[in-house]
Order: sequence, then structure tokens, then C-alpha cells
Amino acid sequence: MSFLSIKSLKKKYYLGKIAIHALKGIDLIINKGDFAAIMGPSGSGKSTLLNLIGCLDYPSGGEIPLQDSLLNANVINEKKLNQIGFIFQTFNLIPVLNVYENIELPLIIRNDISSNDKKERINYLIDRVGLSGHIKHKPSELSGGQQQRVAIARALVSRPEIILADEPTANLDSETGIEIIELMYQINQKEKTTFIFSTHDSKIVKRASNVFLLRDGLISERAAI
Repeated sequence: MSFLSIKSLKKKYYLGKIAIHALKGIDLIINKGDFAAIMGPSGSGKSTLLNLIGCLDYPSGGEIPLQDSLLNANVINEKKLNQIGFIFQTFNLIPVLNVYENIELPLIIRNDISSNDKKERINYLIDRVGLSGHIKHKPSELSGGQQQRVAIARALVSRPEIILADEPTANLDSETGIEIIELMYQINQKEKTTFIFSTHDSKIVKRASNVFLLRDGLISERAAI
């Protein structure tokens, strides 16, 4: 079932008077529940594409469902909050907050969820990512793998439809990277959350339902593996 259909997506930047065409007309279909990987060399536009899907940037042309030109900023922000989760290679945790508090962040301004439901969801995810013994630990007291587990739980806490993961294993050693990939894959299989990765990691590609190759601002699809 088609879930995210992108058509002729373009992104152009300017360096002074020089136009940089980061994306030159991307056509991309992601199905609900996909564990999809976008691969390509550095500078190919992978992060740019993820930022556009995640409404962190605006396209120069084309169609992208979550960023309809008729939607106002408040609606787009609501989509970012409720429909999209983000996982970054640098974790992006708040240093002064503990594990529970970092995961809680996306829910703080949600008035449509009761305090009990919030607490239940947070504790469920802490257990799901294997950090029950670290609830009160701050990021500086955690390993890289543990910090990424917190970031995964934080991305999932609002039950988003899509998780966008930008090089999520880049700062992890090989063994920890495998553990994190397997954790995300298990969540994908159990909760049917759609994952879209920007990655160089062949271990993610081996798990991917679809692999999209991005080069020079254009994309092609490789058969499912």
C-alpha cells in the first residue's frame, strides 16, 4: 500500500549567486511499514531528502505529502510533532535531563494524552529498549549505544507513523550498531512503524525492505533484498 508518494521533488540552494541543485527531481514511493534505506555518497542529497520528508526544510519544487503548499505553519508543525519521529547520529539528547525526561520531551506539550497514558508509554519504551535500570541516568552516564536507545524511544513515544533516521549507527562501534539495527527492526515488525534511513551502513541495507540509491540529486530503486 502506497504510504508516502513523492513526485519530482527538487531542492535548490544558493551560495552567493551560484545555484546548487541538491535534489533534481526525486520520485519515491514508501509503503506503510517499510524499513527503507536511502544510500549514496556524501553530498548526494540523502540528508536533504530526509529533512524535506520530515518538514525540517522546504522544497523548491515537486510534491511531498507532508508538506502540501496549502498547509500553514501550525499544521506542518503539528504533523512534525504527531506523525514523524527523528533519530540522529549525534543522539541530540538534553544533557541535564535523565533518560525518562529525555524520552518524555515530545509529550510535554501534548494535551490530548493523559498523564497516566504518558507515563505508561514512556515506561513501556524504556523497558522495550532495555534501559529499565538506567531511568535516572543522564546522557553523560550512558554509553553511545545506550544514548541511541534513548533517542529511539524518544522518537517512538508519540506513536509516529514515520521514523526518519539519519546515519543512526555512524557513531557506534560495529557490535553496538548491530544491536541498534536489530532493535529498530524488531520495533518496525511489532509496531509496523515505517522507518526511512539515510545510511552508508551495509548492515542496515541487509535488513531493508527497499533500498534507494541517490547520486547527484537523482534516485533509483534497487530490488528488495
